[in-house]
Amino acid sequence: MSITLSSLAFEAGQAIPVKYTGEGADVSPPLRWSNLPEGTKELALICDDPDAPTPQPWVHWVIYKIPPEAGGLAEGIPRTERLADPPGALQGRNSWARDNLGYRGPMPPPGHGRHRYYFRLYALGAQPRLRSGLSKEELLEAIRPHILGEGVLMGTYERK
Repeated sequence: MSITLSSLAFEAGQAIPVKYTGEGADVSPPLRWSNLPEGTKELALICDDPDAPTPQPWVHWVIYKIPPEAGGLAEGIPRTERLADPPGALQGRNSWARDNLGYRGPMPPPGHGRHRYYFRLYALGAQPRLRSGLSKEELLEAIRPHILGEGVLMGTYERK
């Protein structure tokens, strides 16, 4: 079963508006989901850029322990470890050297071409004990045995 993941800010495969990038307000886009697998206990979301000129994809967002009944994430999630909305959600580390907690928007090198940004939502059949501040790799290792389903939303961005 595939989870439906979408945004009111951009269509799948289309450009992410400047507002949600490092050239704009750099706030997280609104996201919504549906078609969660039966037995989903919590959700985790990772956003990364596989087109970054780095050995591994550049991580833009790691957020987890999201209650499935939230139905989505509001625009502009604060860059804090623990969130009140959605209640109980935690955020992990992105790839930035400083200010590396929470969402940081697209900011590919100028003239590097169009980059793809994958928002991946994981439905988990358990509620693993997780601390805040996990990296993408740490989160994936912890949740891998509990993944029931996945949804993907890809947006693009290019700096001229």
